[in-house]
Amino acid sequence: MESERYRRGWEKLKEVDGHAGEKVIESLKDIAPDLGRYTIEFPFGDIYSRPGLDLRSREIAVVAALTALGNAAPQLRVHIHGALNVGVTREEVVEIITMMAVYAGFPAALNGIAAAKEVFSERDRDGKS
Repeated sequence: MESERYRRGWEKLKEVDGHAGEKVIESLKDIAPDLGRYTIEFPFGDIYSRPGLDLRSREIAVVAALTALGNAAPQLRVHIHGALNVGVTREEVVEIITMMAVYAGFPAALNGIAAAKEVFSERDRDGKS
């Protein structure tokens, strides 16, 4: 039986990441279903659902953090989609990633820009802004 936390997280995941987020969770079902459930319950059911920041602000923070990590390109691509889904512009995504060159270094920023370029191309192919 699904908990309220899970239901709240699933709705928030769909709101932010749409199909991309659903694909991530689906990819875990055969190997790590608990990890998928944890991903829905904690980040989206608990953290993303908190008051205090709107989804746009949260996604700006996540794009910056994942860029700074420098080793999370798949997650960065999902969250660039998420940022665009909640109102961050492409120009703002590029600016957020460029700013990370100061704090995380040029390699991390260059990798982030490469991820953004992939996302923008994919969205152009799919007719999304």
